Amino acid sequence: MTRISTTHVGSLPRSQEVVDFIFAREREEPFDQAAFDACMTAAVSETVRKQAEAGVDIVSDGETSKISYATYVKDRYTGFDGDSPRNAPADLKMFPGFLQRLADDGGTPQYARPMCVGEVRSKGQGELQKDIDNLKAAMAEHEVERGFMNAASPGVISLFLQNDFYPTREAYLAALADAMKAEYETIVAAGLDLQLDCPDLALSRHMLFTDLSDDEFVKIADMHVEALNHALQNVPSEKVRVHICWGNYEGPHCCDIGMDKVFSTLMSTKSRYVLFETSNPRHAHEWTVFRDRKDEIPDDKVLVPGVVDTTTNFVEHPEVVAQRTQRFVDIVDAERVVAGSDCGFGTFAGFGAVDPDIAYAKLGALAEGAALVK
Repeated sequence: MTRISTTHVGSLPRSQEVVDFIFAREREEPFDQAAFDACMTAAVSETVRKQAEAGVDIVSDGETSKISYATYVKDRYTGFDGDSPRNAPADLKMFPGFLQRLADDGGTPQYARPMCVGEVRSKGQGELQKDIDNLKAAMAEHEVERGFMNAASPGVISLFLQNDFYPTREAYLAALADAMKAEYETIVAAGLDLQLDCPDLALSRHMLFTDLSDDEFVKIADMHVEALNHALQNVPSEKVRVHICWGNYEGPHCCDIGMDKVFSTLMSTKSRYVLFETSNPRHAHEWTVFRDRKDEIPDDKVLVPGVVDTTTNFVEHPEVVAQRTQRFVDIVDAERVVAGSDCGFGTFAGFGAVDPDIAYAKLGALAEGAALVK
């Protein structure tokens, strides 16, 4: 019997010490760089220890040092300055009372989203190498064999750090793809799996492209994938994971584009592993898309369904995890399924709906449930 491996989307809760350091850097306040580095090293070790203890097979550094999964690029690449306009998702605009409640409760993370105002070029891989060294050291310390590291896709950068320099969206995406290429290759050269975070393939439909039809949006998403695949031209697909989502926030999500619409786009990414949401109430039913379009799933694709939610403090029963996972095993066989999470637990530094201890309890339930799959 094939044992189902376990992983998650990448970000995990950060300690207050980590958050304080990250926001000192974010606000350009003075801080001790050596103390910052030591804090990140220790925090990644603890994060990997907790993942291993919970039973996670393929671990990450929790995105510990990053302010967020997309906007961290402003610290590692030139060309970004000022601030981008904030645009609430269309579903939250439909319920202004709830949107105001989120704002009043501090439910909207505060961080800079600069515009692209100049040529995007790498400042070097120094900060990335620190992240890689921390993760590999923690894996060795806690005897974990396999790890992955997140990186922003060209498309998600274009979503959160909007263009005010390049003549067209296509030109901006091409520049981002060229700039990010070395980051992707560096992660894989270090022996880690590379995860590309691509909420732009779904979330941006109801954030940035509300004036388009679904079919028009899919053309945009396909263009994003084309840029991503270009950046991955020297990276073996078996080392690549791609994560698609509709936004890791508690909300109505009644404007989300359906998986059926973006299924072909997702399958066209140069990746062996595709990570997607199947636990939250708006997308739990969409496992049937994979069942009904089984023949369109490339033979080399491994499905990584999110079998625990990341916006609620309910800890899923292991039997529920097993049932959610089994559906995909029945579609593509156990060898091509890894049990994962819907999204990250710490998408933005200092912000997360799920209590840190509960987040790891959910990962424990994930591992326990995956072990029950026949």
